[in-house]
Amino acid sequence: MSKKWISFPRVEGTASRQAHTDLPEGTYEREMSKEGFFGPSAQFHHRHPPTGWSDWEGPLKPRAFDLTKLNSAANSPWDAVDVLHNQHCRIRLWRADGDMRDLARNGDGDELMFVHEGAGHLYCDFGHLAIREGDYVMIPRGTQWRIECAQPVTALLVEATNDSYRLPDKGLVGNHAIFDAAMLDTPRLDDAFKAQQQGVKGSREWKVRIKRRGAISTVTYPYNPLDVVGWHGDLAPVRINWRDIRPIMSHRYHLPPSAHTTFIAGRFVVCTFCPRPIESDPGALKVPFFHNNDDYDEMIFYHRGSFFSRDNIHPGMVTLHPCGFPHGPHPKAFATGAKAARKETDEVAVMVDTHDALDTGPLPEGVEWPGYVKSWQTKPQAAE
Repeated sequence: MSKKWISFPRVEGTASRQAHTDLPEGTYEREMSKEGFFGPSAQFHHRHPPTGWSDWEGPLKPRAFDLTKLNSAANSPWDAVDVLHNQHCRIRLWRADGDMRDLARNGDGDELMFVHEGAGHLYCDFGHLAIREGDYVMIPRGTQWRIECAQPVTALLVEATNDSYRLPDKGLVGNHAIFDAAMLDTPRLDDAFKAQQQGVKGSREWKVRIKRRGAISTVTYPYNPLDVVGWHGDLAPVRINWRDIRPIMSHRYHLPPSAHTTFIAGRFVVCTFCPRPIESDPGALKVPFFHNNDDYDEMIFYHRGSFFSRDNIHPGMVTLHPCGFPHGPHPKAFATGAKAARKETDEVAVMVDTHDALDTGPLPEGVEWPGYVKSWQTKPQAAE
């Protein structure tokens, strides 16, 4: 059934006519919306920052994790560290310092790999793909694959549990906006793929470790099962690097994160924040507006650069803003934006917005930054 929202645009009191621009002097805008940033919304103008809390008790608080403190390496993605999860999405951090000896096959859903560090070669049923830092690699459910590392690889793995990845509807801006589908590279049956079928690697006993319902089954072959000689169809792994993404921009209006959507699944979206010019219109907000999380949990993985709305956040960290409270830029970032001191952003980050609440995995002590909830105070507590 299609949705017909109860919608009746109105203006009460002292308010701007256009969202996120020309705010009444001395006010702080907060947005409340449905379906993340995709549904109807209301903008409130407050006398104080909506994040100006002096204390916080209870489990809903914003959280931050320093994944650079996870230093355990694993030969298999099934041994990656479980960071966050719900019934529709599973987010892990995988450090591989050598070649995968066994093949992996995910029977629980499509796998999206974001290569945070390193480089190597992906071999799968469809052929060979070179991978490097900054690559997204979407691996369809049921694909057999393995990686050979040219350099140790650290990757964020985002599983679409019992689901598939798709591309967002780009609407008015057309199919070539953000990135042209022609930029999606697929594996090739090239010389490297043929070579891995031969010799010692090709003749030894091979194991395929299949994950289904969270349990691992192992199938052993007396030959390399990546022995495809040809294929056809319109299903395959795809690769795109963040450097190939051309973000939508407006110099007069701060666009919501939904404008940066890269992949979608049934119950969550994946967005990519890439370097871009900052709004130049005098009346436009220069940092993200304060907003409620009322239908989504928001996770952001920081890949590189200085995130322009946060303080004391470095590459390799993750923040989690659960559904149910307002959040927005840190005070220092807000003040910098108000002065229009920066002309462009330099951050690269991966955001996963989930319809369903995210639970944390069994992370080691010291990975979570307990002072993050206080980082919106005028004198924020620095991360250790």
